[in-house]
Amino acid sequence: MKDIVVAIDFSKGSVHALEYAIELANQIHANVTMVWVDNITGVELAFINESKELRTEAKINFDELLAKYKEKLVHGKLSAKIRKGRVYQELATYTKQNDCSLLIVGTHGSSGFEEFWIGTNAFRIVSSISIPVVTVKYNCDIRRGYRKILLPVYHNNQTLQKVAFSADLARATGADINILALNSSGLKSMQKIVDNNVSKIKKHLEEKGVNYIVDTINSKNLAADIIEHARLVEADLIAIMTDIQDQANSILLGPFAQQLVNYSPVPVLSIHPKDSMTL
Repeated sequence: MKDIVVAIDFSKGSVHALEYAIELANQIHANVTMVWVDNITGVELAFINESKELRTEAKINFDELLAKYKEKLVHGKLSAKIRKGRVYQELATYTKQNDCSLLIVGTHGSSGFEEFWIGTNAFRIVSSISIPVVTVKYNCDIRRGYRKILLPVYHNNQTLQKVAFSADLARATGADINILALNSSGLKSMQKIVDNNVSKIKKHLEEKGVNYIVDTINSKNLAADIIEHARLVEADLIAIMTDIQDQANSILLGPFAQQLVNYSPVPVLSIHPKDSMTL
């Protein structure tokens, strides 16, 4: 994990995400790149002038952020990039072209610099980026570090795909993993599948030398119960697989992932499932 990207719109929320990224980067010895996307479209002169003004202001704001935060990044390099296009597409392209390990996005409402930049794009960013994405609420405590990562486990094979990255992150930060075995159906057959997945995860964590505990709950509302458990155990991160749906040919987060990303006070690590891949 050597390169972390932060989506920046110069609002307080995205700067908070930058501070979060720097704290994490210092633990795992990573570089941090701030990326701002000029998404002004149109060919009229007014749009062209507005875009030029925004880019000029962005460069000034980047210079200020670099001056303020470059010394706080102890083991890596802090840099800034400006791209033009649709926010989620440009972030997806940049992270892929530069083989980045992690994207961090601040979740908040409207921003003072560019109205609703992150607020309206957060779900689409998480949906479109192939690498793991951490969404961070503007008021989360960045000084906590990673002490406990909550790992919800279900009855499908996809749930195992988040384990390897989560284990590597836990090793790099010294965090423990709280495996949360979830049975939303109440069926014994489903519980056996969940238990089998938990056994595979325990074996992987033991091989990696990561400390863990296991909790089991029957859940009627997965998102609400995961958030509540994260609060009870004081988790610093919730690791999930994204559930993706296609609405009018537009790929979006499914309801479960949306609920967690939107309502969790704890940062959420979202990982996309891949075909024919398990632990």
